[in-house]
Amino acid sequence: MRYYPMFVNLENKSCLVVGAGEVGARKIATLLSCGARSILVLDTREPDEGLRALLERPGVAFERREFRDADLDGRFLVIASTSNEALNWRISDLCRERNLLCNIVDQPEKCSFIVPALVTQGDLTLAISTGGQSPALAKHLRKHLQESFGAEYGAFLVVMGRLRPMLLELDRPTGENTAVFRAVVGSRLMETLAAKDFGQAAAVLDEHLPEPLRPRIPELLHGLV
Repeated sequence: MRYYPMFVNLENKSCLVVGAGEVGARKIATLLSCGARSILVLDTREPDEGLRALLERPGVAFERREFRDADLDGRFLVIASTSNEALNWRISDLCRERNLLCNIVDQPEKCSFIVPALVTQGDLTLAISTGGQSPALAKHLRKHLQESFGAEYGAFLVVMGRLRPMLLELDRPTGENTAVFRAVVGSRLMETLAAKDFGQAAAVLDEHLPEPLRPRIPELLHGLV
């Protein structure tokens, strides 16, 4: 199967995680980092110390009990990480009937979506998928990309995120704005941010930004480390 790649907005969405072992805990942490409004966590075991720290986060509720069909009510996304094959199939079938997004960890045949290996630097997210055929290769590629994409990419996106509204406020033709964005992306800005040479970063921006924005260059670089 070839999966349709997409990034899902979890803001104000309710999620369910069944099974809160080491893998389940990682899934909970990722859902929290992506802004899920509420997460119900189910497990028959007492939470360990690492999990308890996650359960203290706003919006997370833990119940020590078995899964019930009604736990799916009102959910947007469901993740199951259990060693119970029958339970995994049951959750998968129920989610399919209800058209819920469902991931059964490491069992793509039971999933409506699979989770790619991720490399993140600030707002930059690189997703790697092998269609469930080789998670080991996906992890290998992730390690390679982590070595290639450093913190400067996150810093670069901070600058671009600040620049975009400033430039649009000038009410210039779209073509001129596009030319500025492309010029900045193609400039030495990334290199200067990697070196943490913010004086040179300011000089690069001064070279490529329209004159009205040049006095605001300190705002673009403020707080970067």
